[in-house]
Amino acid sequence: MRALMKYSNKKLPQHTIFFGILIVTLLLQTGLLEAQKPYRVGTTAANFLELGVGSDGNAMGESYVSMVGNLSSVYWNPAGLAFMDRNEVLFMYQPWVVDISNEFVAVAYISPSAGTFALAMNHVGYGNEPVTTLENQDGTGELYTANDYCFSVTFARKLAQWFAFGASAKYISSQIWHTSASAMAVDLGVNVNTGFFSVTNKYEDGMRIGMSISNYGSRMRYDGMDLLFPIDILPNEAGNYSSVKGKFNLQEWELPLIFRIGVSVRPLVTRYTRLTLAADALHPNNNAESVNVGAEYAITIPGSGSFFLRGGYKSLFMDETEFGGTFGGGLKLNFLNNYAIKVDYAFKPVGILGNTHSYTLGVIF
Repeated sequence: MRALMKYSNKKLPQHTIFFGILIVTLLLQTGLLEAQKPYRVGTTAANFLELGVGSDGNAMGESYVSMVGNLSSVYWNPAGLAFMDRNEVLFMYQPWVVDISNEFVAVAYISPSAGTFALAMNHVGYGNEPVTTLENQDGTGELYTANDYCFSVTFARKLAQWFAFGASAKYISSQIWHTSASAMAVDLGVNVNTGFFSVTNKYEDGMRIGMSISNYGSRMRYDGMDLLFPIDILPNEAGNYSSVKGKFNLQEWELPLIFRIGVSVRPLVTRYTRLTLAADALHPNNNAESVNVGAEYAITIPGSGSFFLRGGYKSLFMDETEFGGTFGGGLKLNFLNNYAIKVDYAFKPVGILGNTHSYTLGVIF
């Protein structure tokens, strides 16, 4: 292996080696994708957990499992929090399709002796809808709403300069008018910095590999007073009770389990610029496998901060998808006393459902 790496480094430029590795990886992933066909589409609950969190990850086509040092990693891969160097608070607002809104708030605290701790809340609101019945199909005059929540506690730690792990414990709650369901789940992730293909010979600029499994937990069963209905158990016989109180007993539904594995490299690193390329392969339990790819170009402004341009493509190799190209940008401004503010934006089209936008504000302290 050492001889092979030595030969490769002498005979081929670093960027050529990287693109070769990336192409081979994608081809292998494509072979796996063609072998697996979706057979459980639409068979999970709490699918709001599949909405990408953070404008940075959304703008890169959701290829973010190997990216580190950002608080939004609490969603993609909790191990990425171990590479944060300062405390941070993050707020995200993401207007979704058909008046659905997604809000996310998180805070991370770094303990030098223990690791990184984070608290997060993810909320999706579905707005007000008119109540309709068979007798009042134009509405009864009442309105109902639905809300989904996810509360998480995360811990991440470096076991070595090149290896980190992270875990999140999550409480998930879903409510539709007077009916609700809840579940518990965990997220697990690791991040490995291989140091390979570093154009600067610095370890932190080498290839990173990230893996995570999200939403591994209990099933959800909806229950509530909206499931109570009067039932005539013998409609063709007289003399029995015609309105016996009955209740629908719904089945349990699994959470959207997602396994992610990804790689990111920096083929271009100068004193004031940095280009990062990333690719993720996804294996969900409710859809076909797919690949996300993305890129981030960062420009450092000495004494002021950094500027970011991002782009990507979501759901490559999926036969039927409404996703596609994404793009966005961000700005990080440094202040005295080690404070900083981050502002990020992402644009993500969802086919016939329209276009979505993601706005994120972060405070570093």
